[in-house]
Amino acid sequence: NENRNHPRTESGRSLPCFVWIIFIHHRLHGFSQIILFIVMDVNELSYKIIGCAYDVHKTLGPGLLESTYEKCLCFELEKLNLKYERQKELPINYKGMILDNGYRIDILVEDRIVIELKSVDILQPIHSAQLLTYLKLSQKPLGLLINFNVTNLQNGIRRYKI
Repeated sequence: NENRNHPRTESGRSLPCFVWIIFIHHRLHGFSQIILFIVMDVNELSYKIIGCAYDVHKTLGPGLLESTYEKCLCFELEKLNLKYERQKELPINYKGMILDNGYRIDILVEDRIVIELKSVDILQPIHSAQLLTYLKLSQKPLGLLINFNVTNLQNGIRRYKI
């Protein structure tokens, strides 16, 4: 038995998601309201983000500035109606003292996935450490480290989950 109301991709593939139903009753106004939220699974969301990255890389190729890839990736995310924040400030809480040292997440998608973009010859261990630290500090579940300066983007994508 296939649920026909289950969200699907353009190819007909079923999308894993969570559905939140919120029931609100307004005592003073005497009416009720039901709000339905469909929240995409982080794995499906990361799949869509990676697809956007492939589109950008296929069009532009390697060798450009990180900021160029960032703008183009955000353009692709917007086309899919995905909520994102560019250069999101990441303050550090050190034993109750808030440090605003200018750390920034390149792109935060749907308030759940941290994207760190690079355009370097070789990803170094410090790049992975940076993303893992951003995940820990932001308390987000998933991060993508994407290096656009490769001939095959498959070799430039790393996925981290905490």
